[in-house]
Amino acid sequence: MVYAVPLIIFMDDVSGNVSKQWNKHHVIYMSNANLPREMLEKEFCIRFVTSSPHAAPMELMAAMKDSIAHAAENGVDAWDCKHKEEVMLSPYGLFLGGDNPMQAEECSHAGLNCNFFCRTCHVGGTKVEKQSLAGYAKLCTPGKLRTPEETLAEIKKQASGAILAGDKLKDGVTKTGVRDATTTAVLQCIVELGKKLRKRSEGAAQLSEDEVRKQLEKELERLLQGKGIEEYINPLLGMPGLNVHLDTPTEVLHTVLLGVVKYFWSQTVFVLEKAKALQTFQTRLESVNAQGLDVPALNAEYMCHYKGGLIGKHFKSIAQVMPFAIYDLVPTTLLDAWHVLGKLVVLLWHTKIEDTQEYLVRRVFGV
Repeated sequence: MVYAVPLIIFMDDVSGNVSKQWNKHHVIYMSNANLPREMLEKEFCIRFVTSSPHAAPMELMAAMKDSIAHAAENGVDAWDCKHKEEVMLSPYGLFLGGDNPMQAEECSHAGLNCNFFCRTCHVGGTKVEKQSLAGYAKLCTPGKLRTPEETLAEIKKQASGAILAGDKLKDGVTKTGVRDATTTAVLQCIVELGKKLRKRSEGAAQLSEDEVRKQLEKELERLLQGKGIEEYINPLLGMPGLNVHLDTPTEVLHTVLLGVVKYFWSQTVFVLEKAKALQTFQTRLESVNAQGLDVPALNAEYMCHYKGGLIGKHFKSIAQVMPFAIYDLVPTTLLDAWHVLGKLVVLLWHTKIEDTQEYLVRRVFGV
């Protein structure tokens, strides 16, 4: 019997300053996606793969990719204790977990602060375009999906343009949102050297463009240590069975709870303090029945006292009960926003979906 084993691959950076042992380093973990959710959360079901304070994230991912490819090609022999027989396991990457900055790097994307800020599609535009009525409306509709092949072609285009006059590397990132962390460091050195060589110096003849290109090509070859640029590009773009742009699911903690919910919480606290209604809000929050929230207690006093230092679990509970505590304390527009956020949080944290079709309809239309 041969079993396919889908793997959840997680990578993040860990840092600390207590001792040299905890200096910033990157780690990779794996989990078997065949396991039920209750087991996936257990520490003994999470497999440590590798860690390094020196190797870049994509260097670690390259080793991980090779390891999975080797296991998939040759198979892994195991003993099935339930059916009392020897079986073969064939692993493959299901999706890549991590926070938004790490997932952007895994997709060779510049991140949320660039013009085309989505790592999944081409939604976005210049600052002027996004601030226009038509441009803002487009932000609420999905753009053309990105593909690994398209991203790979853009990285190669940026690499070939690094030796040309002008900052083609920066222009490419601005126009597409594509930035490969592995090759950017090398190409940036070429761009800076090109600027120095093209700069006119007193008492020295200016180099021709052909001479500049020859020197830059020679320097690039030296930096690449005789290898082709393809060997330095993000290895995940060519990983079989994995589309990095689609298989990096949005990390809801920072995107939702520590993102939009936190921002609306700050605005709501500002409104309540201005209206001198924070104490009224705290009293109402204390009286809310939290039986269905699956939390020990709301702890309203703590939330109101440390209102600027709350974490994800607090915002997860707050988003679901806020409309009951602020229904007549804030403007209608702010109350409506909390209604929408409450529905969103409930849909995102479904731990068991009874009816998939009904769930998808409710998630899309927010009903």
